[in-house]
Amino acid sequence: MTTTLACAAETTVHGRRVRTGLFIDGQWRDAEKTFAVLDPATGAEVAQVSDGSAADALAALDAADRVRSAWRHVAPRDRAALFTRAHRLLLSRADEFADVMTAESGKPLTESRAEFALSAEFFLWYTEQIAHLHGTYAPSSHGGYRVITTHQPVGPALLITPWNFPMLMIARKAGAALAAGCPVIVKSAKETPLTCALFVETLQEAGFPDGVVNLVHTTDSAAMSATLMTDDRLRKVSFTGSTGVGATLLQQAAPGIINASMELGGDGPFIVLDDADVELAAAQAVLCKFRNAGQACVAANRIIVHRAVAEAFTARFVELTEQLRVGNGFDAGVDVGPIISARQRDSVVELVEILNQAGAELLTGGSALPGDGYFFSPTVFRVKGRPEQLCSRELFAPVATIYEVGSTAEAVEFANDTRYGLAAYVFTKDLSRAVAVGERLDFGMVGINRGIMADPAAAFGGIKASGLGREGGHDAIYDYLEPKYLALTVDEEEGLS
Repeated sequence: MTTTLACAAETTVHGRRVRTGLFIDGQWRDAEKTFAVLDPATGAEVAQVSDGSAADALAALDAADRVRSAWRHVAPRDRAALFTRAHRLLLSRADEFADVMTAESGKPLTESRAEFALSAEFFLWYTEQIAHLHGTYAPSSHGGYRVITTHQPVGPALLITPWNFPMLMIARKAGAALAAGCPVIVKSAKETPLTCALFVETLQEAGFPDGVVNLVHTTDSAAMSATLMTDDRLRKVSFTGSTGVGATLLQQAAPGIINASMELGGDGPFIVLDDADVELAAAQAVLCKFRNAGQACVAANRIIVHRAVAEAFTARFVELTEQLRVGNGFDAGVDVGPIISARQRDSVVELVEILNQAGAELLTGGSALPGDGYFFSPTVFRVKGRPEQLCSRELFAPVATIYEVGSTAEAVEFANDTRYGLAAYVFTKDLSRAVAVGERLDFGMVGINRGIMADPAAAFGGIKASGLGREGGHDAIYDYLEPKYLALTVDEEEGLS
């Protein structure tokens, strides 16, 4: 159960005031229990946050269901006006968001600022799309009536956000859902709940109606999602995280036929062909691999290099990797922050041992760093062959693996030899070749001569075990809308009399 208070608890994080309660039906509430949020750069406690229960989640669904019809029928311009106010408030709090993100996720302040800027752009994109959701009008096949197609909101949506991009994920998901007219229940990641709280508080201050936006933190995500997914009032779930958890959510969604969007794991091949600009490819590979300490589903997971340029690329890639500075995200000049937790760092240690046992050649790094926090040195391995224990495995770590191939065809075949299909990358100076290779890659997104490609105007998402649906672009809002067909009888003769 939850105790409702007029002024729920708050804390100060790096000089920034942040709410630590749950937000349900327009009120901040404290739960009976709390859990600790740790700074991965020091291991020290950042805050105690309310630990919500399944009953709290149901209360949030009660609120969302209560306002379902009212929010759906808010005029597009009125809804857009709320978004505009929220966007303006977000921009005014940019430094707050960056500080809080760095404090709880450990990522360098430069990365937090960049993530906030991209998140705000996504929110602006949805603001601009609200008044441009269009249907169709056409005569029936044999006349006599008209075929009118429109769209209506799916209904209350459960948004489950990950810890690695705490601002981007909530802005991208909640922005699309709210723009479509769906009330939301946000389930934050227990490692990074404070960024979500700051975002939700901003929407509250912008004037979003009570019950439209709800936020629940918990240390028992499985129980909470299982409870909500069995409730007929929940009509949508959007999840970003591991493929295993995504599969479980899809199983839970099946009995109630709940609309599901899944952005899941990746095994991103980073292909460097024989005619590539080696300097550009190496620089982009470092960015794509080590951003957020390698903890990204779209990170370069397998760096596949043509034999003709393998030596030059590898030498430059290792050189640039060794120039990266690891440290506390608040320190100037830091490029790579800590791993999110001690447990996750231990899994990176295990990964390195697996690479060693597989006969991979360590070129640099390879060990956890001493001292406070959960730091690991940026690491590069050269891998011979295709070890079974490494292929089709998401590394999710500051560990790069370089593979050598003898032809473009071999590179494409190796790239596609995975159960995943999120992001792939191709480096070549030949535009025709880039298109031909890009079309043959079984991935939802392909970056050509660039290692970062998230953009509000782009449809972000994968295929196969990497997910369902798209976030961003024109497709994103429609993931929260259902088409509705109206058959309108027309007496064509009467209409002319």
